[in-house]
Amino acid sequence: MIHVVLFEPEIPPNTGNVMRLCANTGARLSLIHPLGFELDNKKLRRAGMDYRDWADVKEYQSFAEFLVTERPGNVYAFSRFAVNNYAQVNYQDGDALVFGPETRGLPASVLDQLPADNKLLIPMRQGNRSLNLSNSVAVGLYEAWRQLDFK
Repeated sequence: MIHVVLFEPEIPPNTGNVMRLCANTGARLSLIHPLGFELDNKKLRRAGMDYRDWADVKEYQSFAEFLVTERPGNVYAFSRFAVNNYAQVNYQDGDALVFGPETRGLPASVLDQLPADNKLLIPMRQGNRSLNLSNSVAVGLYEAWRQLDFK
């Protein structure tokens, strides 16, 4: 099972979409507090919260609590400041894919815990700012799942 980790997500529809994505791929979704919304938010329900019963969702008060509790294999942080291409990683069952809050990305306090090879970039056209969070999760998660033969 792949772990999708949303660090301090801010926008309910993005988290709802990721919840739906995890329900449909068998990934576990871990939400790191503080969240920018309540989990029963109507916008979240419209964007996939109705999948909450099907999704494996865990909440943690900190990234450190997630690491100690889940003990993931490899931890990969997705960042627009990384240089390693997400598609050139050999993902393993139990790995964690970590994504930051929509307005600011992952903080140095998280990125600095990881080796350079575990900081991943999703390529995009020069001069553009970023991809939508739920789209980024879909790109990374489907590549990992593909490498695991969609098991």
